[in-house]
Formats: sequence, C-alpha cells, structure tokens
Amino acid sequence: MNNSPSAVSAQGQGQGAAHAGSLAGKSVLVTGGGSGLGAALCQVLAGAGATVVVSDIRRETAERVAGLLREEGATAHALDCDVGDPDGARQAIDAAISACGRLDVLINNAGTDITCSIEEMNVTDWDRVIRTNLYGPFLMSKYAAHHMREQKSGAIINIASTAARRAWPNASAYHASKWGVLGLSHALHAELRPLNIKVTAVIAGGMRTPFLLDRFPDIDLSTLQDPRNVAEAVLAVLQMPAETVIPEIMVLPMKESSWP
Repeated sequence: MNNSPSAVSAQGQGQGAAHAGSLAGKSVLVTGGGSGLGAALCQVLAGAGATVVVSDIRRETAERVAGLLREEGATAHALDCDVGDPDGARQAIDAAISACGRLDVLINNAGTDITCSIEEMNVTDWDRVIRTNLYGPFLMSKYAAHHMREQKSGAIINIASTAARRAWPNASAYHASKWGVLGLSHALHAELRPLNIKVTAVIAGGMRTPFLLDRFPDIDLSTLQDPRNVAEAVLAVLQMPAETVIPEIMVLPMKESSWP
C-alpha cells in the first residue's frame, strides 16, 4: 500500500456537461477504480465536478484512470490499496483525506470472483473472495465512517449484485460475499443514518466489463448494460436532497432475462 497519492489538478469541467458542477467541492474515493464499473464511476463523478480518488490494487491501473481524468479537466488522485488488508484500508482512507482535505463519498466497488464448484474451491480462494468483497467494504466503511462522523456528513455506496438476490452454480464464495455486502449495507444504513451518513446498496445487473467478460467470453453482449449506466444511477443517488436517503437501488439491463 502506497499512502502518497499522486495528483495533478487541472481547470475545466471535464465530461458530463449535463451534470457539470453538481458534485463540485465533493471528494469521492472509488475502490476498484482502475477498470470496468470502477473506471466508469470515476469518469461520471469527475464529470459531475467531484474530486476523485482512484483506488485499485494495481497502482498502474489507478494511475492510468486518474491520468485520463486529469486530461479531461478533472481533479484526480491515484493510490494502490488492498481493501482486504486492515492497515492498507486505513491508510487509503487517511491518504484520500490528506489529498482532498475531506472525504464526502466512499464507493466500495472492488471485487473478485472464482468460478468453480465447492468441491474444487480451495480455502485460499474462498478467503480471497470473502476478504476482498465483504471484509474490504467493512474495513473501508469503518474507517471512512469515523471521519464522516467528525465532519457530520457523508455517503457510502456499496456495489452489490443480483448475486445477492439469486444464485447460480459454481459461485458459492461470490454469492456469500454479495449477500453479505447487502446485509452489511442495510445494517450500516440503520446505524449511520442518525449521524447524517447515507448508506446505499446498489444491486447491479450484468455489465459489459472485463470482470464478467473475461470469465464468460461467450455471453450474449446484447443482454448486458454499459457500466456507465450504473454509474449514472449512483450519481443520481448522490444528487438526492439532503433530507432524503435511498437505502437500496437495483439497476438491470432491459434484456437480462434471468431476473424478473
């Protein structure tokens, strides 16, 4: 974990003219921000005026996305973080606050999976999935909530999945982790709401991201959604008035036939 984010500021509104300035003055930390939905979240929220901290387990991918955002006129920082490591998670939150002065939004997006039967699943792989997908959001939320409590405001977005509402074979660790994330998110909503900290679970359906396509190369792309669509839904949640909180939102592809 490198706790010294690289940052270059630039003038301009960046992308997302329709939302320009709606998150101006806000700082956002996105875990797993180096690709897929994470990268889309960084782009959409930066386009809305937020200062974005791109966090990824791979420093080079975080730097790449942050660099692209700066080229578009956004203010962006990059850091590497293993969200499942307690020291790394704490240092990531501290580094984001050091770089931005405050932390308004934490998006727990980092995730991993292994597709195999429970008979083939080894203990190491099970631990890796649970540590990244469930323990990571717990750690990041724990340390972020401490700072948000002091500043008397904040928002935590937990990226879940339809895997938290249904099941398919050969994904026991992933299902366990995402059902856990959904429960964690609702528990934090109840606990942190009196402290003026909003917590939202985002149940995302299939997206055209490397996370899905690398594992299922034969999937019908027409049944999937652009990850930017999910990112836009997250932006809409963050734009709600201060007096309103959305505990859960589901964002599905129109043609995803496996969900009613």
